[in-house]
Amino acid sequence: MEVICLHDEAFYQLIEDVVDRLKTEQKIVHDKWISPERAMEILNIKSKTTLQKLRDEGQITFTQPQKKIILYDYESIMDYLKSHSKSSF
Repeated sequence: MEVICLHDEAFYQLIEDVVDRLKTEQKIVHDKWISPERAMEILNIKSKTTLQKLRDEGQITFTQPQKKIILYDYESIMDYLKSHSKSSF
């Protein structure tokens, strides 16, 4: 049996590469649950209060697996944006 040693940086890069390859092979474009920072980036908002307002009003779906961890459903954010889009003339 062979043992391969990696620096922690190389190990985490290897894990990211494997995940990216699996996403590509499975044609997964995005994660189901995204961080608040990513949700704010997609929605183009700067305020955590605005994000919380959307959550509290039921405009976007979220999960709270732990007390201080809140994740947002990517599809519900895209649905929210789609429902607020205007057609061009």
